[in-house]
Amino acid sequence: MSRMPEHPRNIVAILLAAGSGSRFGGDKLLHPLADGVAIAAHAARNLFAVVPDVVAVVRWGDFPLHDLLEQEGCQCTMFQGAARGMGASLAHGVAQVREADGWVVALADMPGIRPETIRRIVVALEGGALIAAPTHEGKRGHPVGFGAPLRDELLALDGDEGARSVLERHRGEVKLIECEDPGALVDIDLRDDLARLIGPGASR
Repeated sequence: MSRMPEHPRNIVAILLAAGSGSRFGGDKLLHPLADGVAIAAHAARNLFAVVPDVVAVVRWGDFPLHDLLEQEGCQCTMFQGAARGMGASLAHGVAQVREADGWVVALADMPGIRPETIRRIVVALEGGALIAAPTHEGKRGHPVGFGAPLRDELLALDGDEGARSVLERHRGEVKLIECEDPGALVDIDLRDDLARLIGPGASR
């Protein structure tokens, strides 16, 4: 039987919720799913099922989303530079909890990810993985976990490519975890995407 580490690692989730949602028609992350719970709230709850600390990055002035995610228990931070892109928002989120031992980076428009998938990413980081990501049917999905040695690289991100540059630099060190979780691949960009959701809260 494997031993648990004497000092459990402090793994924090970063929920990226600063996009404009323009392709959806606005207020995408506040849109309720079939169970009446907003898309962003589902994403937050999936994270809280596994990790105790979730930092949500929202656009400057987006008080409805800020309040919603704060009510879900997130530490919310408004980011004035959100228009610069996902990479800038990710760097801002990591900066709020830079002393963590690792970060699980999730997208607020992916409400169908199973908590078990998130748990496996956390376990990989606790086991020393530099980067961990789920795969489903041969495709890499979300969320993606990053270990503390990548702190400076994450803090230096900017623009709209998210952490792609970090993943490329360390492609040989990415631990891929096969998961029976189609939700790890489904993000909501358009209203038609709601029909692709499977599981709790899915559009019916």
